[in-house]
Amino acid sequence: MRVLSLVTLVSPDGAYGGPLRVALNQAKALNARGHEVTLAGGQRGYGAHVPTVMDTVPMALFPVRTALAGTGFAGLASPALHRWLSSAVAGVDIVHVHAARDLVSLRAADWLRRHNVPYVLQTHGMIDASRNVLAVPLDAVMTRPVLRAARHVFYLTPRERSDLIAVGGSGLRLRELPNGVPQLARTSERTGAEVLYLARLAARKRPMMFVEMAERLARAFPQASFRLVGPDEGEGDAITRRISASTGTVDIAWEGPLEPGLTAARMERAGIFVLPSVDEPYPMSVLEAMALGLPVVITDSCGLAPIVRSTGCGIVVDNSLDSLTAAVRLLLGDSALARSMGRAGAHAAREHFGMPMIAEALEAAYLA
Repeated sequence: MRVLSLVTLVSPDGAYGGPLRVALNQAKALNARGHEVTLAGGQRGYGAHVPTVMDTVPMALFPVRTALAGTGFAGLASPALHRWLSSAVAGVDIVHVHAARDLVSLRAADWLRRHNVPYVLQTHGMIDASRNVLAVPLDAVMTRPVLRAARHVFYLTPRERSDLIAVGGSGLRLRELPNGVPQLARTSERTGAEVLYLARLAARKRPMMFVEMAERLARAFPQASFRLVGPDEGEGDAITRRISASTGTVDIAWEGPLEPGLTAARMERAGIFVLPSVDEPYPMSVLEAMALGLPVVITDSCGLAPIVRSTGCGIVVDNSLDSLTAAVRLLLGDSALARSMGRAGAHAAREHFGMPMIAEALEAAYLA
């Protein structure tokens, strides 16, 4: 099959996070099975050196601009991408749109709908039952028709399924599809006791709670280091000020953004992975940490909480700083437990989230 996969944004700082990594993993797995998948989307930050291949996947990337100021990713648009679509879909069997409420992916899907091009949608928990002043008219004009016309709409969790029905109605062709992660082989040994946060510095991700946790643990575990990695999305200045104020009392640093293809190599250096986010649908960073054998600490509102609990590959905490601190304290103080949870995570990643299984599910959906 010839497949066009479409994402909202590709950038050297990895700002769009999980949906891009999901799309790349899917494309690589399908290409390995003999299909032809090209990934298209908006881009910014590359200047004159826009990539045409990423992680072996062919790319077609086009400039984005901000059409609605102050709305983040939702306000992005890419007229050049939309012009290109009319010729790009010739000979394509299906288009896989990684969709959110934005003017890149939704507008592309709406063009596919109006021109009777077969497509599937994967919403990554980003289309919820919102009453936002901008979401209501956008849903009426674009989101709802696009959802209803899709050959399939992939969802991650029961909550996302409910949200999609609330937005699009009960007639959607919904299909469960988990995120997958390739088998990741370690290339280096861990050194030291590093606790890692790898995500955008956004309020919902709660990077400040990670810093506060580090401050509480520093005296009891002077050998531990705490690192934040990811692009700023509103919390960077406050994090920088807090880290500066704690200089000399805790080994903590914000390393800044990281290119999408370098996350696994960065994770290898860590000993514990912590994501304090609330209402996180299905974080790819957690799956990658599990695949690399890191024990993970996540909150009970994360979509991966049930699998982390059932496989014993980490600790699920409530939303409080006390609970988060206690979990990391336990892992720092018990290296045997941390290693055991890490092994359980690597096994769970292979058994439950392997890319061959995801590729088979995609093939079945595309052909159905």
